[in-house]
Amino acid sequence: MQETKKDMQPLAERMRPQTLDGFVGQKHLVGEGAILRQMIESGHIASFIMWGPPGVGKTTLAKIIAKQLDHPFYVLSAVTSGVKDVREVIEKAKSNRLFTQGKRPILFIDEIHRFSKSQQDSLLGAVENGTITLIGATTENPSFEVITPLLSRCQVYILKPLDDEDLLELLHRVIKTDERLKNLDIQVDETEAILRFAGGDARKLLNIIELVSSSNQDETIHLTNAVVTEKLQQNPMAYDKDGEIHYDIISAYIKSIRGSDPDAAIYWLARMIAGGEDPKFIARRLVIAAAEDIGLANPNALLLANACFDALQKIGWPEGRIILAETTIYLAASPKSNSAYLAIDDALALVEETGNLPVPLHLRNAPTKLMKDLNYGADYKYSHDYPNHFVKQQFMPDKLIDHRIWKVQENTAEKKLGDWLKGLWGKK
Repeated sequence: MQETKKDMQPLAERMRPQTLDGFVGQKHLVGEGAILRQMIESGHIASFIMWGPPGVGKTTLAKIIAKQLDHPFYVLSAVTSGVKDVREVIEKAKSNRLFTQGKRPILFIDEIHRFSKSQQDSLLGAVENGTITLIGATTENPSFEVITPLLSRCQVYILKPLDDEDLLELLHRVIKTDERLKNLDIQVDETEAILRFAGGDARKLLNIIELVSSSNQDETIHLTNAVVTEKLQQNPMAYDKDGEIHYDIISAYIKSIRGSDPDAAIYWLARMIAGGEDPKFIARRLVIAAAEDIGLANPNALLLANACFDALQKIGWPEGRIILAETTIYLAASPKSNSAYLAIDDALALVEETGNLPVPLHLRNAPTKLMKDLNYGADYKYSHDYPNHFVKQQFMPDKLIDHRIWKVQENTAEKKLGDWLKGLWGKK
């Protein structure tokens, strides 16, 4: 049977949903009653930016919105487009006959974080006066990469990695509905490996399915952990199309720092530099690693990582590679602690569990006479009025008075802090 043009497309493209009902994941945005679904159903879309990792549906969602609303749809990639391209699209939008019928053209910009300031500036007027509705997609934090005037004109929606339930739904749907795969006898025996390798990325999942099904000549194709692992080891790039190995390398880099292996860390740094990675992207990860993985075991790590980020912007490239290398080695060679990371997550979970517990009276602010009459702040003891600038008193809400959140870990710096606190509080 002769292959059609659609049959020749990659599986990820063939399975791209055309409606919201076929869209997998992101229920917080497109589920019943969610914000984007409400906007689409109302027929009025404001400019917005989608921030999330690869393979979670950013491009697909933009296309569904344009199709469902029947608005003119223009696409630019920040990798290949310049100011001239932006201006040409805006002029096309102005002259589009549908614009006069109230259907405002949608301009979708993929990887908008790669646009320079001047390129982003060229969008401002058209977004401001309603010539276009801008939908941007980015894998980077828009707060860092999108200029403030443009950011203020757009909502930012966070897209999450697909969870296992979403990926399994997609897996079974593909096997049953894809024109090519539904004619094969594919048995899903095990899913742990395919879910692990997909890592919340729908495109990776589909690439893996395509690889396994196309390279297996058996009458019945058994999808098992061993088969998936074997196929990917034989062809490790098969599930990493469109440059997503970028995310695997940054993962290896951070894990090497966390694992105190400066040789591996500097190697992965070199891989990113040789591949043309944005130095600011690397520097931001170093700041996060310094706080998350080194933390109180060596507080100087955060100072150095932050100084690295600042210095990169002053020095530029290629000398900036030396600053990144110094910081990378220092962080990898530092003692490690994630006690601050664990503490804030535990505290957030505690807040979620216990709700808005009242602040003890003696800790409350008393800016008015009524509050003073109600004894707000009346029994508070000012720490600096006491020896060692410390006096025992209650700081937690009543229901959590004996609850411990921060737990001292086994490193010299934290033990010193822990001993100091024990000397003040005794056995708390």
